[in-house]
Amino acid sequence: MTTPAAGLGWFEAIDAATGAGQIFELVDADIRGIKTQVFKNAPANLAQVFAMARNHGDKPFLVYEDETLTFTQAMDRVDALAHALATRYGVQKGDRVAVAMRNYPEWCLSFAAILSVGGISVSMNSWWKQEEMDYALRDCGAKVLICDDERYATAKATCDALGIKVLLVRSKQATGGIDKWEDVVQLGNKPAPVEISPEDDATILYTSGTTGFPKGAVSTHRAIVSALMSFSLRQTVDGMRATVKPEPDPFPPSFILIVPLFHVTGCVPVMMSCFVAGLKLVIMYKWEPERAMQLIEREKITNFVGVPTQSWDLVNHPAFPNYDLSSLRAIGGGGAPAPAALVHKVANSFKKGGPQLGYGMTETNAFGPGNRGADYVARPTSTGRAVLPMRVEIRDAERRPLPAGQTGDIWMSGPMLIRGYWNKPEATAATIVDGWLLSGDIGRMDDEGFLYIEDRAKDMILRAGENVYGAEVEHVIYEHPAIHEAAVFGVPHERLGEEVAVAIYPKAGHTISAAELWKFLDGKMAAFKVPAHVVILSEPLPRNAAGKFLKRELRERVVNGELTSVQR
Repeated sequence: MTTPAAGLGWFEAIDAATGAGQIFELVDADIRGIKTQVFKNAPANLAQVFAMARNHGDKPFLVYEDETLTFTQAMDRVDALAHALATRYGVQKGDRVAVAMRNYPEWCLSFAAILSVGGISVSMNSWWKQEEMDYALRDCGAKVLICDDERYATAKATCDALGIKVLLVRSKQATGGIDKWEDVVQLGNKPAPVEISPEDDATILYTSGTTGFPKGAVSTHRAIVSALMSFSLRQTVDGMRATVKPEPDPFPPSFILIVPLFHVTGCVPVMMSCFVAGLKLVIMYKWEPERAMQLIEREKITNFVGVPTQSWDLVNHPAFPNYDLSSLRAIGGGGAPAPAALVHKVANSFKKGGPQLGYGMTETNAFGPGNRGADYVARPTSTGRAVLPMRVEIRDAERRPLPAGQTGDIWMSGPMLIRGYWNKPEATAATIVDGWLLSGDIGRMDDEGFLYIEDRAKDMILRAGENVYGAEVEHVIYEHPAIHEAAVFGVPHERLGEEVAVAIYPKAGHTISAAELWKFLDGKMAAFKVPAHVVILSEPLPRNAAGKFLKRELRERVVNGELTSVQR
């Protein structure tokens, strides 16, 4: 194997890194009838990836509060849980095992154990209310639920009704016969080997649905492995472009986990990268900027990957100058657009750290065009460029590719795409066409391959990295007897990216206040979906010729002060 030269251009570096004899060599393969470039040297499945983690031995792996597990200790627990899943709960290849808990080490261990026995790990949003949890558990047909006390309270009725077996993590209550982790996970037990192919299903991650119900995005083992290798390839390409050899870094690479593990960002590029590369993962109980700074200083963290909100919270916190954050090398992430001012502030706040942004989604296993370092500072409004085997195209309404500079639908292809949505063939067919994914976003690409996101075709609000679909929120609001018309849309917010807003036209003879609406919505949906801005109108909402609400007009009128909103 040859060593590619340094100081190459972007496209030259990609060609050199993916050529014959290289670690990232690309070859053609047939994936569900579509000719696709894949990594020749990729592990066949994620069980092999987890097996490789054993080679990291006594290196620290999972750090949570005052607890630390080495790779050996972690994998011993993975083995023990995998054995219990197969023998106690009867989990077989293809069975779904749901995980619902806050970010605990047990989330990571559960994920690895489920996949190691050929099960499908189903990530449940920890902020869901009972109705949302009930829908997802029924939709995926979960055989087992691994959860904490709070999520068990939300899911208990469904588990009882469907006979779903439950394993409680860090439980502090009398459970009446429900299994607890410490009683079931017996160190020394190991699972029997299971044959897993690259195209076997591995994960289901639920995404907010435009119809009011979430969709289960299904990834294969190949898809997740391909995303992980693509992230590594991008780093290699960046290194090959550098003209100056970097100095030895006194701080070994590590991550702080500041986003939920049930999100694809926390699961794949953060957690799984640590499994693959033998990196320390420091887990926060919940997001608190100053606590994050304490942990970064204490653990010498090098990678801070979240949503722009969190970078904003970090660099603007009054205690920011009081902590030694010199270990940080990468600050940023994705999930929402970042203001240009934030990009420059991050770039100027860290001597050896730089801003970064990624445009990925659940359907691409978080991989997509990325922007970092000098490229990001020079083009702060761009989400960057993609490396092979991902391909990105801008297309018109007839799916014809558009030239550089023209705006259209963003399409992506590659082996890291999901295979489809669980039990939703129509949604799958509408989103994935001939191996290409319709992102739902609108953008343009310049002649150097830099992608710019102009708008979202979907009726979606991005609040601090959380997807909120207007139709889903409207569906609940319309249950109020005083509502005649309701349109949900996003309004800009400096820290969160966007906040949820709603414009309401009451029924004749009825009145409603913002406070009454908030009281009505309390407990009916996750708190981040509840509108923070409420506009009450005395006339029908504006519509276009097709009868659709003009949400962009409503947004602009609220932003310009033409419509008064009551803020929560």
